[in-house]
Amino acid sequence: MTRLRREVALFAIGGVLGLVVDAGIVQALVGLAGWNVYTARIVSFLSAATVTWWWNRTHTFAHRDSGRGRHAEWLHWMALMALGAVINNTVYVLALKLFPGLHEWPAVAVAAGSAAGAVANFVLARTMLFRRSETPV
Repeated sequence: MTRLRREVALFAIGGVLGLVVDAGIVQALVGLAGWNVYTARIVSFLSAATVTWWWNRTHTFAHRDSGRGRHAEWLHWMALMALGAVINNTVYVLALKLFPGLHEWPAVAVAAGSAAGAVANFVLARTMLFRRSETPV
């Protein structure tokens, strides 16, 4: 398997983990705690982005170096994911607006948003944060 294919596959696994965290938290906060779907999404998204940073740092891009300490790397990850977050949250809000029934099942809107932002997130992570190989290609 080429390195790029391996990275895409591992990034997808991390994305699924992030989706589970994101959807689980938003669904729990809305369904069990009575939170607003938009406020709940802030907490769920930040949690999921942290999980995906950890996964990608540890697995997907383990052979690459960001040139930053862990805290700075996490901050840079969050900043780079802003574009993906804009795409992700735009789709989330549109899904909730277009399909009002999703207010009871916001996890479905989370999934749609996650899929939409995934490509941008991969390209940004690979080219702007974890761009230096630690080992020969």
